[in-house]
Amino acid sequence: MMKQFLDLKAKHPDAVMLFRCGDFYETYSTDAVIASDILGITLTKRANGKGKTIEMAGFPHHALDTYLPKLIRAGKRVAICDQLEDPKTTKKLVKRGITELVTPGVSINDNILNYKENNFLAAVHFGKPSCGVAFLDISTGEFLTAEGPFDYIDKLLNNFGPKEILFERGKRPMFEGNFGSRFFTFELDDWVFTDTAAREKLLKHFETKNLKGFGVEHLKNGIIAAGAILQYLEMTQHTQIGHITSLARIEEDKYVRLDKFTVRSLELISSMNDGGSSLLHVIDKTISPMGARLLKRWLVFPLKDEKPINDRLNVVEYFFRQPEFKELVEEQLHLVGDLERIISKVAVGRVSPREVVQLKIALQAIEPIKKACLEADNASLNSIGEQLNLCLSIRSRIDKEINNDPPLLINKGGVVKEGVDPQLDELRKIAYSGKDYLLQIQQRESELTGIPSLKIAFNSVFGYYIEVRNIHKDKVPQEWIRKQTLVNAERYITQELKEYEEKILGAEDKILVLETKLYNELVLALAEFIPAIQINANQIARLDCLLSFANVAKMNNYIRPVIE
Repeated sequence: MMKQFLDLKAKHPDAVMLFRCGDFYETYSTDAVIASDILGITLTKRANGKGKTIEMAGFPHHALDTYLPKLIRAGKRVAICDQLEDPKTTKKLVKRGITELVTPGVSINDNILNYKENNFLAAVHFGKPSCGVAFLDISTGEFLTAEGPFDYIDKLLNNFGPKEILFERGKRPMFEGNFGSRFFTFELDDWVFTDTAAREKLLKHFETKNLKGFGVEHLKNGIIAAGAILQYLEMTQHTQIGHITSLARIEEDKYVRLDKFTVRSLELISSMNDGGSSLLHVIDKTISPMGARLLKRWLVFPLKDEKPINDRLNVVEYFFRQPEFKELVEEQLHLVGDLERIISKVAVGRVSPREVVQLKIALQAIEPIKKACLEADNASLNSIGEQLNLCLSIRSRIDKEINNDPPLLINKGGVVKEGVDPQLDELRKIAYSGKDYLLQIQQRESELTGIPSLKIAFNSVFGYYIEVRNIHKDKVPQEWIRKQTLVNAERYITQELKEYEEKILGAEDKILVLETKLYNELVLALAEFIPAIQINANQIARLDCLLSFANVAKMNNYIRPVIE
């Protein structure tokens, strides 16, 4: 097993490896020393060959969501090594493999992510004559690129605040010379940062012949940076990325360029004084996580053209003039939840039954918002209303198939509603109404044979049987098969009991298999709605930010500025 560990560790020597061993994740050698220090768990030793020991520290596998975030927040890359087969089915060493490499910039784990912040992974390509940059939040699917001089890229890095930045191996002096050493970084081989490799990766992912449709074709260095990000996702085994549906250009001409000194001095995002308030803290009255993330972006990317600024102010004013509209939007936004991150989990196959139900609730909440926006006397709100998609077919399917209060995990059972699948209903009847069914058989056979003391019982030797006292054995039907003779009774089995036994003994396992299959089919169908639901999330975020402005204005008696 230790040889297996060392072989897998050699693939990612820089990562802390969590090695699944039975019901525990274990760490060994230097990883164990690091883990015990960061996680506060006991450092012990285990045998490693004749007369040798190796450091070890571990925790129960179900506590992964507690311990993994601590390692990531400490700036560690974590390789998760799982058992790839059931130990019960093999007499040899259990097959293991690295199922995921989690890094600060690549995570969809709710315990790692801050719901009010994007979790961007960035890549920087040092091209000629300009520098390319790309940003991806795998938890939302947002993928952006730009290029320009070093000072512009520096502003973008500071405004987006990526949790991890990729660049070409050997370029650290250039990176730190231009952007400083405060970022968490990772170096990739030079072949990743080539035009051919990057374009091939992007075209294959988006299934297009070129990138003109995204408006980025002319950004050669930006494309290379974006391609490097997709390559990194493959290297870290994040290959289910159907929610990354487009690559957008950061339209620098639309925004005022703010450098890190301006953002810090104006205290836009955080205060320079302990206990002080930033502008974000004052004006953030958003309701949804998407709104909170977008508002932070709006603050560091202020608009500079008159029309879009007035478009926003018109909506804020409309909220003031139409209190009923404001009240309706406010009420519905509280029901939406984190639509953006939930739909991303659908793409990576990690969406829980409860999150699927939350998705249904969000889509239901969007319906009155859409109607109200379409009826509003405001062009921006009309546009939002037009873009909101009710996704009625999938919403209806979730409602029909998934219980309203399902367990968190699919393997707990009780996720799929009654009436969805006849086989599932039959299995549940067998598994959970078994005693009633057996009593029915017992009562029926007692009446048919005239044996009042007949009883049905079970043992591990020959399963379900009918026990008849000797005084009644002359009444036993010919088709019953005698299995055991006791002092005062005989035990028999019947074809019906054997068939029922086969059903009931495997029913619970079959229920879980069937529920998982039905649930996965639903998630697959949900995946087709990813682009539509992402647009919904964007529009709801916009509306949330503008509602926040209206609430702050009312709270603080702000008046509408005149933009000239």
